[in-house]
Amino acid sequence: MASILSKKQKKKEKYTLKELKSLGHDLLTSRSHINNLPLLLTFVSPESPPEFVVESLLSLQSFFTPLLSQLPSTSSSPSSTKDDDPEVVFKAWLRSKFDEFVKLLLDVLVSQQSEDSLRGIVMGTLMEFVKLLNVGRFHSSIYHRLLHAIIHSEVDIEIFLDILTSKYFKYIDVRYFTYISMEKFVKTLEESVSADRTAIENSEAESDSKESLELSVRKIYQVLSQIPPPEKLAEKSHHEMWSGSDESSIEKPTDKKKKTEEGDSTLLSPTTISKRMKLKFTKAWISFLRLPLPIDVYKEVLASIHLTVIPHLSNPTMLCDFLTKSYDIGGVVSVMALSSLFILMTQHGLEYPNFYEKLYALLVPSVFVAKHRAKFLQLLDACLKSSMLPAYLAASFTKKLSRLSLSIPPAGSLVITALIYNLLRRHPTINHLVQESVENANEGNTEAGEHNESQPKSIKKRKLGIDYFNNQESDPKKSGALKSSLWEIDTLRHHYCPPVSRFISSLETNLTVRSKTTEMKIEDFSSGSYATIFGDEIRRRVKQVPLAFYKTVPTSLFADSDFPGWTFTIPQEEGTC
Repeated sequence: MASILSKKQKKKEKYTLKELKSLGHDLLTSRSHINNLPLLLTFVSPESPPEFVVESLLSLQSFFTPLLSQLPSTSSSPSSTKDDDPEVVFKAWLRSKFDEFVKLLLDVLVSQQSEDSLRGIVMGTLMEFVKLLNVGRFHSSIYHRLLHAIIHSEVDIEIFLDILTSKYFKYIDVRYFTYISMEKFVKTLEESVSADRTAIENSEAESDSKESLELSVRKIYQVLSQIPPPEKLAEKSHHEMWSGSDESSIEKPTDKKKKTEEGDSTLLSPTTISKRMKLKFTKAWISFLRLPLPIDVYKEVLASIHLTVIPHLSNPTMLCDFLTKSYDIGGVVSVMALSSLFILMTQHGLEYPNFYEKLYALLVPSVFVAKHRAKFLQLLDACLKSSMLPAYLAASFTKKLSRLSLSIPPAGSLVITALIYNLLRRHPTINHLVQESVENANEGNTEAGEHNESQPKSIKKRKLGIDYFNNQESDPKKSGALKSSLWEIDTLRHHYCPPVSRFISSLETNLTVRSKTTEMKIEDFSSGSYATIFGDEIRRRVKQVPLAFYKTVPTSLFADSDFPGWTFTIPQEEGTC
């Protein structure tokens, strides 16, 4: 056996490119040269020169393409037939060689030795087989093997995604079966994770398994994020198919009744296609979000899920578990989950009882310098817009924000001032925080008393000069904000940054008269920074400009008349050079 292989290797090394073309030409012209087929397969290898691989590939593709409709399925074998028909045996042999050809193509595709141009040719050949092998229907098996090889390869997945995105993801059947394959990969990963938790005891093996899992998760996410979302029915009623014009190839009906009912119609309606695409899109994403995501992938998903995933799900409330868990984590993750959670609450009827308590806990100085602060501050303003918000809750947020304005950069103080302005305008019941007189200082608030009954009676009587607001309290009901005042806003009148001190004057208007005032747009302030404040200041027109005028150009820092009786001369030392 070894001698036979060595002879084949020697023969393979002796062939030139011209002779290889001749072998392919002979194979295509006559069946008598069928023995050239195994020889050409030996050149489809990562170790072969790229030009030899391409020449063999083109010859084999030209040979197999007309025969694809005649090849038996992989499940059938010549032994199952009663009589050994030579034609059946020959076709079964051709099928085995075709399967070997596909396997070799996948090896070349994911090999680190292959060039990018060669990968493009190989993927194009495989996708042609996906289109033609199943006689007008999408061959999902070969496509699944193609995606499996890409996901588990050591080559950068961006190389393959560039090809798929530019050439194939525009076809609806390619996207459909991509979602199916991604769901299968996720289920396999879930099974491997559960098996590793029970079997792995070695720390080195556990770390290797974790790295492999994270790599696969990242690649699956890259594929899912690159697939165009399901199209709305109004946008496109005709769906372009890679496998042909028969749109019923998206999914074969398994039930016999369905087969008889759909037997008369050759095309699926656009509504049915849209529903099936949404269903597969939903299954793929929901199953992916159940995986243990690396922190960088976790943040990327939360940053874009409200735009790329939620609008296209068949039932967006299926994300409530993922989003509520993310919102309960705290910190930056909670800030990023707020956008999607707000959409589910306002548009899809999700109920989250502790929403405002969690939102109150997110108000820390680091939020005002975070990367996603602009979106968070806009959502914070939207969450506090409801007129049904209890007075103690509106007062707690207002007081918390005013306290934060003393310890954050000037840009944060500006946006906090705008938020407090909107809160005072929307909720007239908390205007006493800025307009309360001394005579009314000792009057308790009924709603605050209901949530502070546990406090001693001596504390309930308010005293001047004492702030009853507890900044360290995480529960807004127990913060005591309704007994406090916004003295921090008066402190900002003397802020070192002129735009902040000027902007505070906006709170001096009577906000209880809503007809005379309008809400401030938080998006105008949420992206502020030192650079934006400086830019606004240098563009600002100043009415009074300080000038320095000299009748003669000064030659020294101080004139002699500035210090009468004093002379400023530098003695010259002798002998110096």
